[in-house]
Amino acid sequence: MDLLTRYLPHHHFAEAHSLHVPAAPARVLAVVSRPDVVDDPVARRLIALREWPNRLAGRLGFKAALEGRPSFGLANFTDLGQDGEREKAFGLAGRFWQSDYGLLDVPDAPAFLALDAPGIAKLVMNFTVDAERDGTRLTTRTHVWCSDATALRRFRPYWLLIRPASGLIRQRLLRRARDAALATAG
Repeated sequence: MDLLTRYLPHHHFAEAHSLHVPAAPARVLAVVSRPDVVDDPVARRLIALREWPNRLAGRLGFKAALEGRPSFGLANFTDLGQDGEREKAFGLAGRFWQSDYGLLDVPDAPAFLALDAPGIAKLVMNFTVDAERDGTRLTTRTHVWCSDATALRRFRPYWLLIRPASGLIRQRLLRRARDAALATAG
């Protein structure tokens, strides 16, 4: 069973993107979570736009949960591990539709698996590599499960709003991983 299914056996929302990388699968998987790959300037701008209302409220003297916190990024995810040289997975849990993401502190993979709180969404994002022709098929999948009808009702419009930006970020991440894998091939 893959990590995506192990940590989120059921889901309400899904997104997948892939591309061919002319490099060995192990090399490709090794770069997908490197800071130079995940730190994309376009993603940073989109996240800043998403966080702008909360941060502006803080600057105006209102209560703002994001004040003093770094911008959202891979560091917010729980590392769910790696399955050999085939897959890496990361998890996130919270009330993502809130201006501060409503993130829950999930310290490790067993805690993520056990988490079943009302009113939340759980997300698993994975990266898989499969040998293909003269290289690798790199795929990222994101699945989201909502714990109850309230969370589903709140997450659905949020998903519709952020999905285009999320897809763009994932596609850019794949291209950045391809470029990094090719740079290390030389």
